[in-house]
Amino acid sequence: MNWNNWIRQFHRWLSIVFTVAVIINIVAMVLQQQAVWIGLLALFPLILMLLSGLYLFVLPYLAPRRMQGGSTSASQV
Repeated sequence: MNWNNWIRQFHRWLSIVFTVAVIINIVAMVLQQQAVWIGLLALFPLILMLLSGLYLFVLPYLAPRRMQGGSTSASQV
């Protein structure tokens, strides 16, 4: 698997983990069983999602431009 595809897949799975952690946090708040570790449960996947998301955001700007001969885009006109 390509490195970029691996990071993209990792980012998708992290979003599922983050969603589950937020649901657990909401359930704990409704049951009034607040604990610090429950509040911080979503923080770890969120930080990893931030890093992988920033990488995926910057990736198109860092990739070499592959222009075919003779093709023009709106930014070149």
